[in-house]
Formats: sequence, C-alpha cells, structure tokens
Amino acid sequence: MASKVSGETVDLPSFFADLVRCETRLYNALNDRLREQHGIVTSQFEFLRHLRDHPGARVADLAAEFAVGIGATSKGVDRLERQGWVARMPNPSDRRSSLLELTDAGRQLVDVAEETFTGRLAELIAGALKASPMTAAAHALSELRSVLERDQIGTPTG
Repeated sequence: MASKVSGETVDLPSFFADLVRCETRLYNALNDRLREQHGIVTSQFEFLRHLRDHPGARVADLAAEFAVGIGATSKGVDRLERQGWVARMPNPSDRRSSLLELTDAGRQLVDVAEETFTGRLAELIAGALKASPMTAAAHALSELRSVLERDQIGTPTG
C-alpha cells in the first residue's frame, strides 16, 4: 500500500521490509566478522562501545539505548563481566544499581574490534550507496530514531 510521505508516494510496507532486511543482513555480516576476528558478536561490540563512550552507564542506560529489556541487557552484561571485559562498580547515588566500567582488556578489545567493524561496514555499503544518498539515508534514519525515542515508541517493557 502506497502512502504520501513528504509529498512523495512511498510503498511503506516495502520500505519497512527493505529497512529490516538490510539491517538484518548487515548485522549478520558484522556478527560473522567480529566473531571470526575477535570472538565477540555485534551486540557485545555495541555494548562495549557504548560503555567506552559512556563510562559509568547502568544496565538501565544500556537497555534504553538499545531498546532491549532490562533482563536481556543484564544477562548480556553478565557475559561481558565473565569474560573480564566489564566491571560492575557500586553506584554511590543508588545502592540498587551498579555503574558499568570497561576493564583494560575490554577497552583494548573494543578499540581493535571497532576498526574491524567500521572496515567491514564500509566494505558492505561502499558498492551500494554513493555519498549523497548515504548522507540522506543517515540523516533520515537519525531523524526517525529521534522521533521514536522522544515519543518512547517501541521501548520494551521489562
């Protein structure tokens, strides 16, 4: 079914299918490369990168950032902690939660894995998107994400 979006006719179900299938295929390809070269998967890389860029984040902060349930996020952090990449520190302002910090090993891993991640992503999209459409797509998706997050649409409960 086509709908008018900003004055243009867009087949929204096809747009959604393309968006989701592209995300899934990119995610899987990045998963394969990160697993092969670093022994981690994309979700672990994303958690580590977020913690590197936001020291002292809580499990709830990760859950909100990635629109994932608290339980699944906590289990993911438990796995990172068992590997020695993340440490839970007492939260001085709330004894019920912990602050998450990367260990030296976690910081080294995310830094080297980021090179792999970025390089592989560039390989995957280089032949498909030219700079101008890529910039437009990045801007459009950023705006859409901002609206969805602002209105708390698609936020898991629990």
